[in-house]
Amino acid sequence: MIRKIIMGLSAIAFLAGCTTFDPVTGERTPNRTVNAAIIGALGGAALGTLAGGDDRRNAAIGAGIGALAGAGIGAYMDNQEETLRQRLGNSGVTVTRVNDQQILLNFPAALTFEFNRSDISPGFVPTLQQVSAVLRDYPQTTVDVFGHTDSVGSDAYNIELSQRRANTVAGIFSNNGVSSARIGTRAFGKSHPIADNSTDYGRAQNRRVEVFISALCQPGTQGCPAR
Repeated sequence: MIRKIIMGLSAIAFLAGCTTFDPVTGERTPNRTVNAAIIGALGGAALGTLAGGDDRRNAAIGAGIGALAGAGIGAYMDNQEETLRQRLGNSGVTVTRVNDQQILLNFPAALTFEFNRSDISPGFVPTLQQVSAVLRDYPQTTVDVFGHTDSVGSDAYNIELSQRRANTVAGIFSNNGVSSARIGTRAFGKSHPIADNSTDYGRAQNRRVEVFISALCQPGTQGCPAR
């Protein structure tokens, strides 16, 4: 399973050269139609394996967060996606609907972190507070924070840096009222680029934090993928 996930994530990087203009955020980003199709094919399995799967879902339910079921899953995520697009307009954050159960937010490092730093740029804190507010309003989800770097430096250092960045974002969510039972972090270092690391522009694109927001649902119910 892990091998399939890594291969799928590598496919995302391979196709990321196709870019499009996001009318909501004003950002030029990897083609969301192409990438969302790839992410959608592996997203549920990737998150279930990499971020705790049943354990974290059960922890969230144990914390009193109810699970979604049936047609309500899609409607719930539709409303959350629309709210995120409204709150994040012109922020530079891209909002991608992966599938009925998942939404992906991409926080470019140009907005969030200075080079080789893991503390959030002060000007971006209000944006993360806006995201936190939406996550509070839609508690029936899990939140996976994935850290990525460019290719400068060793593998070990970049894993450590990307983990610190993911932890920083997750910490802001938690400090702004998002239940820690819902949040997981993962460091990918430089292993999953979405742009060419041989250029300054490409390296800037690769330095990012991705946040997957996934419906909290019971496996086996209509509209909920098995994990």
